[in-house]
Amino acid sequence: MSISTRTAPRTWIPLTVLTMSAAMWGITWWPLKQFGAAGLSGPLISLASYGLVGLIGIPLLLRERDAWKGQIGLLLLLALFGGWANASFVRALMIGDVVRVMLLFYLAPVWSVLGGWLFLHETVTRRRMLAVSTSIFGAFLVIGGTAAFTSPLTVADFLALSAGLAFAGNNLVTRAAQSVPMISKTIAVFIGCGVVSGMMVWQQGAAQPVWTPTLVMALLAFGFGWLVLATFTTQYGVTHIETGRAGIILIVELLAAVFSAMIIGGEKLAPSEWIGGTLIACAAIIEATDTTVESHKEKS
Repeated sequence: MSISTRTAPRTWIPLTVLTMSAAMWGITWWPLKQFGAAGLSGPLISLASYGLVGLIGIPLLLRERDAWKGQIGLLLLLALFGGWANASFVRALMIGDVVRVMLLFYLAPVWSVLGGWLFLHETVTRRRMLAVSTSIFGAFLVIGGTAAFTSPLTVADFLALSAGLAFAGNNLVTRAAQSVPMISKTIAVFIGCGVVSGMMVWQQGAAQPVWTPTLVMALLAFGFGWLVLATFTTQYGVTHIETGRAGIILIVELLAAVFSAMIIGGEKLAPSEWIGGTLIACAAIIEATDTTVESHKEKS
């Protein structure tokens, strides 16, 4: 089911919303690191923030069941992909290098383009294939080039890669589930993240921090303020923008993360990481300036 030209918002509106959302996600590492310094593990943070929001949002989800009951399978997939993407992304940021995690996560546009072509029959132009190839080569340099074949990837690397893949799946399902209301989509992701995070906490057996009133209030503000807004705006953007294009537009998140990590966190990039990150950014520019798909839509 596609969005009719009569009801679809102007392109600049979802584009602006998605850009704002990407910038928010890009600097999410900072409050996460602050929570980590207070003694919280990544899964515990996502369980306490995402999980609580999802639990409270269940009545709203059920209130819209008449709208999504025909696509309940897609709603469950949304919870699975969105839940894993967020939970593993948070955990990767907590235990790994912020810039490296973000760069590896940003293979997500590659999966979005390929998934849009395979499952939603979206057009893949030569420029888009060039963007995909450039992204893959950039990521190859980020993980160390040929050295990646002699040294194993870290847990944070695997989590970042799987988060990107799951995020692309989330985008595809969001695009396909057009009859599912935005609120239901957003709550499903929070519920899924809460479930996945709970499983991670159980598997880790993480120690409990000292739950001070300040820490609890900060987590509530993070979950019900920052995460709700960022997740809702992401769901809105990818619902109204073609999957492949939306995935690469979110490169703003990568740029925000890299520069903020270098300025605030004092992180540095190796030469290969600089080159790889530049290639990934170039891939975004190649995709963003591809007007072939839009021209084709207008003619049809």
